[in-house]
Amino acid sequence: MERGLLWLPLLAIFFWLAWSGWNEYQKLEAYKSWAEQFERAKYDIYAVLGQKNSHLTWGKPTRKGPIDLATFSLKEVQSLHLLVNNQVVSLETPPERGRNIALEFILPAPTASVKVPFTQISLAVEWGKFLHKELLK
Repeated sequence: MERGLLWLPLLAIFFWLAWSGWNEYQKLEAYKSWAEQFERAKYDIYAVLGQKNSHLTWGKPTRKGPIDLATFSLKEVQSLHLLVNNQVVSLETPPERGRNIALEFILPAPTASVKVPFTQISLAVEWGKFLHKELLK
């Protein structure tokens, strides 16, 4: 009896891990079908981002597809910043570590700015450099 009670928490952890994996797989599959409409797209646990021509669309990934979608034009963007730990850093010399990573797009009022979160600094830098080139066109 005691052995059964010892294995019960491990069984619960196994089922939680299986559910978490299935949940993430469902999010990824929903993202794949959503991303087909874009020329360039990214997925991570914080946000999805898609670019088509000069329009960027971003939102939060879920199993049923991205929600809270927002779209804006790169033509409206006045400037672009990489934020790490809520501080502006250079795209050319980003820190190797940090939390709260985001690309901030400064737009004309009343929107003011849009912050798209990222999980990795390297991915945010890659997108930042690409979009900065698009802004200069």
